[in-house]
Amino acid sequence: MFPERRVRLFKNGRNQAVRIPRGFELPGKNAVMRKEGEKLIVEPVTPKSLLGVLATLTPLDEEFPEISDLSPRSVEL
Repeated sequence: MFPERRVRLFKNGRNQAVRIPRGFELPGKNAVMRKEGEKLIVEPVTPKSLLGVLATLTPLDEEFPEISDLSPRSVEL
């Protein structure tokens, strides 16, 4: 991997853009960009697993109603 590389900035419509050289390509199709002082930081977005998403949810503080047994043998067709 290359420690650093000089690149050119250019305009793409009303946006400023930069071509990312092959040695610096990010995996995936999405990235997060942020500015820290004069630095521009671009990081790949790692896809979240279902367990990761569920871990971010807050627990419900509700009581659920009782449900009668709906197992296959108690359902009449």
